[in-house]
Amino acid sequence: MERWADLHLHTRWSDGTLDLPAVVARARAASLSAIAITDHDTIGPDLRAPFQEIDGLFVVTGVEIKADILGERGEILGYFVDPGHPAMRALFAWMAQARERRMEAMVARCREVLGVEVSYEEVRARARGSVGRPHLAALLVERGAVASLEEAFLKYLGEEGLCYVPLARPTSAQVLAAIREAGGVGALAHPGFHGFSDWERVLSALKGQGLRAVELFYPYETGWDRPLNPRLAELPPIVRDLGLIATGGSDDHGPGSVKESLGLVKVPYSVVEELLSARS
Repeated sequence: MERWADLHLHTRWSDGTLDLPAVVARARAASLSAIAITDHDTIGPDLRAPFQEIDGLFVVTGVEIKADILGERGEILGYFVDPGHPAMRALFAWMAQARERRMEAMVARCREVLGVEVSYEEVRARARGSVGRPHLAALLVERGAVASLEEAFLKYLGEEGLCYVPLARPTSAQVLAAIREAGGVGALAHPGFHGFSDWERVLSALKGQGLRAVELFYPYETGWDRPLNPRLAELPPIVRDLGLIATGGSDDHGPGSVKESLGLVKVPYSVVEELLSARS
């Protein structure tokens, strides 16, 4: 019987709605054999090793780190990282400070633009780990400033929103170096979000920085990343020629989020084995 994996999931330690045991339970109910927890710019304390088995499910310790990718804002996924490695701790500390400053600025803009009484402390209290825009969005819904999370992002917190403040980011080279030092494998997250015209140049440069994989199978964009069964998809020639691993995941944030998508994308378990073999 073929086994399947979802290599892009979030928990309450960043902007997901569930804790790790609940995510594991949902993944088991979806007949998955492996998952990767890839919270934003942090690794929750439940993940104590590069990988572990929980209730019969193979759980990869991952992370999704915001980065400046050759001049564009993007994200790098890290798989099989040592959560306690000094390189990871230093990078997370830098990112945490950047997130705090950004959220303080966004809260101030929301007070000015919406005339709603919200404070940074209230937003921060909603986050177990790294603080993000979904925490602010939920507070805006609670205060009646918007009717839904979707409206909060569309009008105010998305990149074109009235209250949006960009997040300071390390470079892709810095992120990939930290992932590699922590024994992990770096992958480019959802390339369909990028507007690069010369992917050969981009992926060749990223491979030179330590990139080992690309998230090709993803439910929210068309183009390079797409919600297809990998058995039926032909890899883009540049991915094949550079020897990059084709990964994929649902980017599920849990029930009640704007990304409730577990089960939309799954990749063969062999991808997990490829990533494990590619570790530093």
